[in-house]
Amino acid sequence: MRQIYNFSAGPAVLPKPVLERAQAEMLDWHGSGMSVMEMSHRGKEFTSILAKTEADLRTLLNIPQNYKVLFLQGGAIAENAVIPMNLLNGGEADYAVTGAWSKRSVEDASAYGKINVAASSEADKFTHVPTFDTWKLNRNAQYLHICTNETINGVEFDGLPDAGDVPIVADMSSHILSRPIDVTQYGVIYGGAQKNIGPAGLCIVIVREDLLGKASPQTPAVFNWKTQAENQSMINTPPTYSIYIAGLVFEWLLEQGGVAEIEKQNIAKAKLLYDYIDSTDFYRNNVAINNRSRMNIPFFLKDESLNDAFLKGAEANGLLQLKGHRMVGGMRASIYNAMPIEGVQALVSYMKAFESAH
Repeated sequence: MRQIYNFSAGPAVLPKPVLERAQAEMLDWHGSGMSVMEMSHRGKEFTSILAKTEADLRTLLNIPQNYKVLFLQGGAIAENAVIPMNLLNGGEADYAVTGAWSKRSVEDASAYGKINVAASSEADKFTHVPTFDTWKLNRNAQYLHICTNETINGVEFDGLPDAGDVPIVADMSSHILSRPIDVTQYGVIYGGAQKNIGPAGLCIVIVREDLLGKASPQTPAVFNWKTQAENQSMINTPPTYSIYIAGLVFEWLLEQGGVAEIEKQNIAKAKLLYDYIDSTDFYRNNVAINNRSRMNIPFFLKDESLNDAFLKGAEANGLLQLKGHRMVGGMRASIYNAMPIEGVQALVSYMKAFESAH
């Protein structure tokens, strides 16, 4: 089989050793005679998987004991609505709009209370994070919501604003586990799994305990973080197979040396691609240098009439899913943890050859 490199923004590439292990365990998990997909979520086999998955995630991110880890359904889009259900309760919240996904978060939250757009880069086509001294923060807000890496626009935070006592709620879907973070700087961290964690459908929520129990009375039990925390994320049947794969990814990350080691690899991969883009006027990236994402790198050809030819040639060379999001156009290379540096080397080599030919 020819070498394929999958640059999809999500569902995204998974580590090959994870897929191979899942394949080996598909019909019989650890001598149980069952596939994980067949197991009762309350049986001893799956509860052991869940416990180890949580323990490994806590190790990877150094999650303090006063934070609960929830494994929920629906992905980050669903969580956009669940957040105000659990924290807003008719009050006010601040949102920063730094890309398409944080703009969507504002739209979803507006039905639940007063939303203040504390900062926005929409007028600049989401090419940067507004400098923190320009943010208009409400010190009485129930929370401040940010998206720390915008998958579509390729914009990543390089720090955090001073929110005072207002808890920061961060959508980290597309760069969680790609670098060390200080969990204590956040009230809530959440992310869909299909970028750096595993299959689509799972959303992981890391929530500080003092923020539980604030849900609106109208919040259904299945969406209530406190209820889910009290029931080990199993008030209903959780996405068991996605949790299992996430657990294998966490084990793989630990074997790589953890997030500090994977960050070094991610820095090297991103530098390789950005350095080439910056070395020529044939390609360009529009994002401010200090806000360039390491995970999602959009780029554009100087002559966009060549886009189709570029994509056709890339596919012929085993470089897949490079078409940019329909909102933005151009190209986009998503180089998550599981993308080996050889994939980025192959992409840069093809980009050089395409430039030479045109």
